[in-house]
Amino acid sequence: MDVVQFLLHTTLFLWCVSINTTTVAAPPQQILIAKPNCPSHCGNISIPYPFGIGPGCYAHNWFEILCNESVSPPKPFFNRTTLNLEVLEISIAGTLKVRNPITVSNNCSDKPIRQGAYLWGSPFVFSQKNRFTVVGCGVMAGLNCSSDGLTISATCLSQCEIASNASSTCNGLDCSQVSIPSFLSTFDTSFISTTNPCNYAFLADQDWFQSFTNNLTNISARISDMDYVPAVLEWGLYHSILDVFGTSSIASDRSVNCLEYNDASSTYSSSRLECFCAMGFEGNPYLIEGCQDINECLAPNRQCPVDYACKNHPGYAECYYPKRKSAVKLAFIVIGSVLGLLFLLSVAWWLHKAIKKRKNIKQMEKFFKQNGGLLLEQQLLSGEVNVDKIKLFNSKELDKATDHFNVDRILGQGGQGTVYKGMLEDGRIVAVKQSKKLVGGEVGNFINEIVILSQINHRNVVKLLGCCLETEVPLLVYEFILNGTLSQYIHHHNEEFPLTWEMRLRVSMEIAGAISYLHSSASMPIYHRDIKSSNILLDDKYRAKVADFGTARSIAIDKTHLTTRVQGTFGYLDPEYFQSSQFTDKSDVYSFGVVLAELLTGQKPISLTTSDEWRSLANLFILSMEGNCLFDILDTRVRSDGREEEIVAVANLAKRCLNLNGRKRPTMKEVAVELEGIQLSVKAHSDAQQNFSEIGYDRTNGMTEAWDVCSTSTGLSCMDSTTGSSLDAQPLLSFKYE
Repeated sequence: MDVVQFLLHTTLFLWCVSINTTTVAAPPQQILIAKPNCPSHCGNISIPYPFGIGPGCYAHNWFEILCNESVSPPKPFFNRTTLNLEVLEISIAGTLKVRNPITVSNNCSDKPIRQGAYLWGSPFVFSQKNRFTVVGCGVMAGLNCSSDGLTISATCLSQCEIASNASSTCNGLDCSQVSIPSFLSTFDTSFISTTNPCNYAFLADQDWFQSFTNNLTNISARISDMDYVPAVLEWGLYHSILDVFGTSSIASDRSVNCLEYNDASSTYSSSRLECFCAMGFEGNPYLIEGCQDINECLAPNRQCPVDYACKNHPGYAECYYPKRKSAVKLAFIVIGSVLGLLFLLSVAWWLHKAIKKRKNIKQMEKFFKQNGGLLLEQQLLSGEVNVDKIKLFNSKELDKATDHFNVDRILGQGGQGTVYKGMLEDGRIVAVKQSKKLVGGEVGNFINEIVILSQINHRNVVKLLGCCLETEVPLLVYEFILNGTLSQYIHHHNEEFPLTWEMRLRVSMEIAGAISYLHSSASMPIYHRDIKSSNILLDDKYRAKVADFGTARSIAIDKTHLTTRVQGTFGYLDPEYFQSSQFTDKSDVYSFGVVLAELLTGQKPISLTTSDEWRSLANLFILSMEGNCLFDILDTRVRSDGREEEIVAVANLAKRCLNLNGRKRPTMKEVAVELEGIQLSVKAHSDAQQNFSEIGYDRTNGMTEAWDVCSTSTGLSCMDSTTGSSLDAQPLLSFKYE
């Protein structure tokens, strides 16, 4: 607890005690269930006295419980062999629940014939909360009991259900019920007539049965899988049991009320004792001091008038008007308390500042270690990290820059964390990445991203400005990239800035150049391991920037990266890496091939609305190439802007990148060179188109000196007189006659 809070609470407590306007009620005592030093539970079942487990823990042999601890959870049973019943619940109000056997008809060959529990001579009888139930089609069963010359019988008839499904209620169709007489201690079940192969009869708790059959369409099918059902018994303390119970000791306790009366209709036809806690008490009335006082002052519905206090007494509570202190004495108490409080607050404030400062320092040290600060120090000492380019920001500076990490500042969220837009004190706009809380190997991923980005100096890779390790979750500070992700422009068309064919080629060439740099030009080869369109950002001039190096790895030359955990994004993940867990530079090539397919088709890498064969964009793209139907899946912008030979060239390159055999894929350097060649071809064609347009315009004014010879018989090519190069004449002719 904070020192200021502790001192403040202590002072206020002493002040309230000195004024003495209310009486604090004593805490409630523990409620007893079993006798002292006796087990009170068997598994999940409470065993209240007069029942008990072990010698001296029960009132009579009939109430002895055996706890079978060989099963889990342990189960309680009556120790008397004549009962041999499992106990499900015991109520101190005079009832208990047991597992009562189900009686089956003679033609149930796979089930033994059992009869209901035999309670004659015991302090237990079947409660009228039970119902005698018969389940089956066209069956009549009877319940018979004969004792002391008195014969009790009950007959239950169940007819067959005509509909296809059995009724969900026990209304005489496939199921029938009848009430039982009071004080029933033993009975026999007999099946009078039956047409169904197997029928069932049992005595069961009606509340349980109604819950059991709720929304049930076939009672017989469920009952056939059961051997026992819950039944309710009533218990009492009779004749000789009273002798060992010690009624005089309990009767002398004014918190207990006991009634002793003759019960001629019971098994014993003799005195029976019933005890219950008096008003204002709760607990077990059959134990000495088993009923404990209830603190009525703590009851939610207990209210005293204004200015009155509540005082608890054994068995009741009272509201009283407290005595007032004299005005002088009260004034001294108030003045002294205020002066003391002010002194304590002044001391506490000084202590609070000192402790808070020390606590903040320790907390920052803790977070620094927790967020991989020691690991970063090791990297600094090894000389792998470019220290001059990395700034260690403090938490206050970044908290202010992001407006306390306001949700309105969120730029994006992903598996590695949340990115916020922020503005530093010098006016620079930055992106602050708040990683999720690091545990285990995730600390290494975070420090790994710092180490890798510190080694990279490329115009198409997001620049790391610094980091902060003194917060609960680590923070990375990047240059702010204005125009979002490439994925947004591919899958959400922007009318203000459409993604043209030339722009797609340029972006793909810039991405390829950045990855090629990571693979072959960095101080140590770096595998990104999560190349995807959402990790490609576009700056203010719509140049591509590769981002998110949380899963990247620096790899020694001529080595691959073998990992026990496959990382990446489905749809972009190299199938060869997924199967072997061996990541190579060709795995990044595969992911880049998926990005190329996205740029060509405008489709997402994984589709949840198509069949399994077409769900993967990589599979769809390859199958379309092999089936000569590439142009059926192309983006409309690509079809309208690009020339067929250029599109086919890029598509063939993407197909090679998506080869399932990594060895047959090109390197990223080869990919970058090939894309650069295609872009130069596009640029040359664009320049030629522009020259043709100018020449066509001049021809309308009679200027035909731009070329010497034009073969109009074939309509295929023209020879430029100024350059001597062959030009495509068909676009020119088309322009002329438009």
